[in-house]
Amino acid sequence: MEAKQRRIMDDETAKINCSTFKKQEPVMQDIAEKINNVKEVQEKAELAEKMQKEADVILLCSDYDENDLDCENCRFITSLRKKTAELIIKANKLA
Repeated sequence: MEAKQRRIMDDETAKINCSTFKKQEPVMQDIAEKINNVKEVQEKAELAEKMQKEADVILLCSDYDENDLDCENCRFITSLRKKTAELIIKANKLA
């Protein structure tokens, strides 16, 4: 992710008022950085599996409210992270 995109995402995530998101997002961000820094596709896939598990914690949130903008933004960002993880896992299977 380019620095400008990362800064925009950081700005948006900082505004989300959700305790679950605020707990999980740093963990997912750390995993994303590790994925970006490793070279081996297998290692990326292993990290991507961890990312999926962390994303599921948010996506299965019992407090989700479709009328709450924080919930919508949280779910959108988390869904993007999970989809990215799925693509990495698929790429590993093709390698």
